[in-house]
Amino acid sequence: MNNPDSAHPNRITVPVRTDEQPAGTPAQQAFRQAILDVENLRERLRDLRAEQAEARRRYWQQVGPAATAVVDARHALYPALEEALLISYFSRLEEQQITALLLGNARTLENRFGEDEGEIIRKYAPAGGPRQEAFGPEPEASKVSTTEPAFIPDPSLPPHEQAAAAARARRKTKAQRKEEAAAQADQQQLESNAKTIYRQLARVHHPDLERDPEKQAAKTAQMQRITEAYEADDLYTLLQLLAETGPADSETDDVLARYTRALLQQQTQLKQEMNELKYGAQGFMLSGTGKKQELELRQLKRDLRAEAEYVQHVGQLIGEAEGLRDLLRQLSAEGLDHI
Repeated sequence: MNNPDSAHPNRITVPVRTDEQPAGTPAQQAFRQAILDVENLRERLRDLRAEQAEARRRYWQQVGPAATAVVDARHALYPALEEALLISYFSRLEEQQITALLLGNARTLENRFGEDEGEIIRKYAPAGGPRQEAFGPEPEASKVSTTEPAFIPDPSLPPHEQAAAAARARRKTKAQRKEEAAAQADQQQLESNAKTIYRQLARVHHPDLERDPEKQAAKTAQMQRITEAYEADDLYTLLQLLAETGPADSETDDVLARYTRALLQQQTQLKQEMNELKYGAQGFMLSGTGKKQELELRQLKRDLRAEAEYVQHVGQLIGEAEGLRDLLRQLSAEGLDHI
């Protein structure tokens, strides 16, 4: 006899239905699973964007002024360095060092602070160098600028973030533009099939083809959903209705298989976007949480303040030709070609 006060009560058995098979054909099941996976990835991507937006807000709230001081100090180096190349005071080797300083400063401003330093880099980078290859030939770039709409950064972002987004838009490779154009063409092709899907659904659900009053009423309601989705150009709902329709014919399965492939491709794109947000140039994450992040932000502020002071000191040195020459010697002795 079981003791009701025992620490080990009777086991509770929950009945589980094991004979139930997934509804629909394999094509319908695969399509429904693909939709579910895409929705899950979209939700994770929304959460990640919200998390990074909060990280950006906190970052710029705390270190934005210090970063701005570094940017201003580095921009102030340009006039003295460019003037040094015009006064015929330095040797050819020293002029090469000065050019390297200009390029290093510009790339630091671009890569770390998102500034647009394309004019300086194009002016001083050697022909055929990495920068030119990254952007493509100038005629191609000018051609793109006339065919693509102008990039408009998000005004809610801090200035450095806006500049970084604009720089990334300009750095799109030719292959990326072709890939985007192909994806857009595929999407247009998929949307053009909405009429075909509507006709397939109408053949199955049209109430005029049903004699049973109850089934006719159900089909009338279903046909109303189908028509509303078609008139609203809601391809997503039409596809869901097609996936729920059974039994499916071979034509329906072919359509679903094609859209399942498109959804799988979309999953890959969403995963790539998530990885780019986490680890790529668009990413913005601070390691750790809570107190560790606060310590990291404080260290960043200290580093940026120290950098601003050093760059300002360099700016004072290079105001005189001899000071610039001394700096070049010091950097050369340390094996450095940038500030």
